Amino acid sequence: MKIVYVIDSLASKGGAERIISEKMNYLAQKFGYDISVITCYQDPAAMPNAYYLSDEVKQIDLNIPYYSQYKYKYPQRLWVKYSMHRELCRKLKNEILSIDPDVLIGLGYFMGDYVSSIKCKASKIIESHEARIFTMSDRGLNRYWVSKLYMMLYRHFYFKTIEKRADVVVTLTNGDAKEWRKAKRVVVIPNYTMMRPATQSYNTDSKRVIAVGRLEWQKGYDNLIKIWKKVSDKHPDWDLAIFGEGTLRDSLTSEIKSTGLINIEIHPFTSNISEEYSKSAIFALSSRFEGFPLVLLEAMQHGLPCVAFDCPFGPIDVINNGTNGYIIKNNNTEVFAEKMCNLIESEELRVNFSKAARQRVNCFNIDIIMEIWNKLFKSLSLQYAKS
Repeated sequence: MKIVYVIDSLASKGGAERIISEKMNYLAQKFGYDISVITCYQDPAAMPNAYYLSDEVKQIDLNIPYYSQYKYKYPQRLWVKYSMHRELCRKLKNEILSIDPDVLIGLGYFMGDYVSSIKCKASKIIESHEARIFTMSDRGLNRYWVSKLYMMLYRHFYFKTIEKRADVVVTLTNGDAKEWRKAKRVVVIPNYTMMRPATQSYNTDSKRVIAVGRLEWQKGYDNLIKIWKKVSDKHPDWDLAIFGEGTLRDSLTSEIKSTGLINIEIHPFTSNISEEYSKSAIFALSSRFEGFPLVLLEAMQHGLPCVAFDCPFGPIDVINNGTNGYIIKNNNTEVFAEKMCNLIESEELRVNFSKAARQRVNCFNIDIIMEIWNKLFKSLSLQYAKS
């Protein structure tokens, strides 16, 4: 069976890029599928893949110079962008028709409407890697009303096309699946974790809370700083370590300085985040929204009790509230701080949550999750054979 993925680039260090790379490797190596990936804006010679890609996966880059549009001012930029988009669609269609795949997979946030509409024999799957209600949304951004109106209309027709044309929409959570209820077929397949801790023992000596993710509005680190101020007032001997990079680094650093806290620090991304989890005692997720928080699985794989906002979507699908962590009503920073203090003040509670976290994460083993994908592909193949 020939399977083709379409993605903007594999050069970014993001959760979607990592999961897609790992899935393609697994499908090619374990199941023997003929896997190709079409990247659109990357040019691998100049921007190598962020994550390992097996030699058994064929990568084709369309080399569309997307960012060159920003060299131009409006209204010329609009024409350049339009011209590049037309060229992208032409090249993408030609490559797909040349490969002649059995399954074509696109992303909910990138070209999903076009991928769904390409006329070929392939079954079309769209993966929703971030909550639909936040995909291409204006939340956290300051835009003029004209831009807001354009995006509202664009999103409406974008999702309507996917719902009408795609054979399957795969979501990561049950919450997001409800948002896609008008699609032809919706299947929930969560993410998994391949991270393997060096030790299975919980670090009872640690006095560190860890948070991991991009320094962007979505991750809610501004709220986490407020939460930590409340926690630190009671437990000044504990530290908060944030690992991530992004556009809000300077503003978050300034916010930390304004609080006068010295027990909170922002660290850059590290290639050995497993070691940092192992040095920590609690994991905090302050996100405003998620597609599926991989970092929760990673933290639980290391036996960390987790405290997370009940954001759309993901945490409630992973954390069993009061058993391996706490789910907090969105934006309730008081309760978030209170539950974090509960964990800090009881080593016995942390140890019990740690054991339960390791048991829970076994449900998200890569072999279990990839078998669900395998069954989906086989069902589409059987459906195609009958038609």
